[in-house]
Amino acid sequence: MEDDRATGPLLVLTPGLGAVATTFIAGVEAVRRGHAQAIGSLTQLQTIRLGKRSENRNPLIREFLPLASLDDLVMEGWDIFPEDAYEAALRAAVLEERDLGRVADYLRGIRPMKAVFDRGYVRRLDGGHVKSLATKKEMAAALREDIRAAREKHRARRAVMIWCGSTEIYLQPSDCHRSLDAFEAGLESNDPAISPAQIYAYAAIQEGVPYANGAPNLSADIPALEELARERGVPIAGKDFKTGQTLLKTVLAPAFKARMLGVEGWFSTNILGNRDGAVLDDPDSFRSKEVSKSGVLSTILQPDLYPDLYRDLYHKVRINYYPPRGDAKEGWDNIDIFGWLGYRMQIKIDFLCRDSILAAPIVLDLALLLDYAQRRGRSGIQEWLSFYFKSPQVETGHVAEHDLFIQHFRLKNTMRILEGEEPLTHLSEAMDDAD
Repeated sequence: MEDDRATGPLLVLTPGLGAVATTFIAGVEAVRRGHAQAIGSLTQLQTIRLGKRSENRNPLIREFLPLASLDDLVMEGWDIFPEDAYEAALRAAVLEERDLGRVADYLRGIRPMKAVFDRGYVRRLDGGHVKSLATKKEMAAALREDIRAAREKHRARRAVMIWCGSTEIYLQPSDCHRSLDAFEAGLESNDPAISPAQIYAYAAIQEGVPYANGAPNLSADIPALEELARERGVPIAGKDFKTGQTLLKTVLAPAFKARMLGVEGWFSTNILGNRDGAVLDDPDSFRSKEVSKSGVLSTILQPDLYPDLYRDLYHKVRINYYPPRGDAKEGWDNIDIFGWLGYRMQIKIDFLCRDSILAAPIVLDLALLLDYAQRRGRSGIQEWLSFYFKSPQVETGHVAEHDLFIQHFRLKNTMRILEGEEPLTHLSEAMDDAD
């Protein structure tokens, strides 16, 4: 196989320089300086088995795939507030000042570009560090110029964009999303169905930059931008980083189905006090998140195949803004299950998690893997990256897979295939054992 090792800088662009983005940036720099490990990152810490177990080939993923080195990552972003990455990280209050101080010089050198922002799509935020242009077409052109300028600044031939901005209001695909021509006409006419996130996605794809959406709102998951991504040879993926409560759902629900245990009800509530919590306090923004979080159980449990176990499952999701908690979110679940002879049981979960701590390594992995996918000639929707998302983007006619273990299996098998190794099936070893 032709060697396509990554050479030169890889520019990582983040729309949004808030809690998630600054935690990611500060963490990468801390790892580069030897202050920490990249805990939570599959690309940095996890191994991948090649061949039979008896062959004992288990390289680290970062040694198996020709990924960009952390030393080659350079960072830029946009935000509605003008503070540099250090000031933004202090305001986000995810990382302690002691840890930020170790990389303060680096963070102070990253100042956000003016954002494309419209408060009509994120009603609980307002900031003045925004582009003032007449049309969405002009905004897209300005973002494209930002991308080109950032590439030139860092002498980066390659770039990726990971949406780390706030959740926009819930939108459904409209007429302007059906084709690229219709979308570009909508940019010119300021169609209200085109949100800032879609403008960022469009600009990235037009510039040949792989794009992933870390929020649940409509972005690159529309026919117009999927078409553009295929035409431009750009990998895209999304949406909504799978971090806390939903991560646990995609672990537990497969276990219930594997053991044929019934689920009568699943009540989930969250309290958090960061910027994301403030945004989700708006019902229309919450609707985007609710749709993303609520589709997981029905897809995994397949009530159409197992009606006696899951047909009447009552699933409720709530998010509550509670400023004292900051980024330290609490996710509480009550699960009512039933087993042998229909006897009821309960499971209670209280997950005291940190959203940005869980999201930061996802940003890193997606940046490296999308860059890798593009160098491998892949374009359009990257379903093999579903592992990282609550609401995976899939091709038309495909059913999104939510089971974390199946997602993980597919992720690694795709890596094996792309590097010329046999996909893992376990069947050959089972046959050998039988012999």
